[in-house]
Amino acid sequence: MTSAPLVVVAHGSRDPRSAATVRALGDVVRAAAPDVDVRVAFLDLSEPSVPGVLTDLHSEGHRQVVAVPLLLGRAYHARVDLPGIVDEVATRLPRLRVSVADVLGADPLLEAVALDRLRATGADLADHGLGVVLAAVGSSHAPANAVVARVAERWQARHGCLVTPAFASATKPDVPAAIAKLRAKGAGHFAVASWFLAPGLLPDRIRDLTGQAAPGSPIAAPLGAEARVADVVLDRYVAALSATIRSA
Repeated sequence: MTSAPLVVVAHGSRDPRSAATVRALGDVVRAAAPDVDVRVAFLDLSEPSVPGVLTDLHSEGHRQVVAVPLLLGRAYHARVDLPGIVDEVATRLPRLRVSVADVLGADPLLEAVALDRLRATGADLADHGLGVVLAAVGSSHAPANAVVARVAERWQARHGCLVTPAFASATKPDVPAAIAKLRAKGAGHFAVASWFLAPGLLPDRIRDLTGQAAPGSPIAAPLGAEARVADVVLDRYVAALSATIRSA
């Protein structure tokens, strides 16, 4: 086997739209790198599972695999969940070497996609009366939330509007608190940017809370199965594969 397969690893969701978006992104990655064997796997709630995909690859004769987590921050799933699964598989299949790439993170390409999604709602980022809520999942791991806050700070510094983060779970502020903060700073109308990869239950929560706190405010679509997202996935794959080759 001359090229290590790339396993795109997503969290998984009870919402079928989420898994469908991840699979569509896998198709975009395949189109961008036709010589790479690209598989999609999920940590929980969706199929196929990460252990199942890794076992299949081992059965097919592969001995080196790169797993790229579709995560926007280094929270629990990146720091504990996925490494634990990989360790379990390594114990069971000692001949299979699995390299875990870095998370997608706050890559400039992803920020550009999120801004394009926001602009597509009609939001004018040069409008000083506009308050932008940058909505993300949220984590009990403070550094992961800080990444989102820094993205919001960059956007506010580069554009004319006010920007603040909001989180769908695990931490504060939530959307109503973020909108109240923006209103106190002088924002007269609002738009919500999406720091989510796919639609699902948490983006729906953001939509519902926005409807309660600022009815009629436009809400951007998630990043989705976009070519620039695929480029970041492949960048993480190449970096992990290069590191593996250097250490061999």
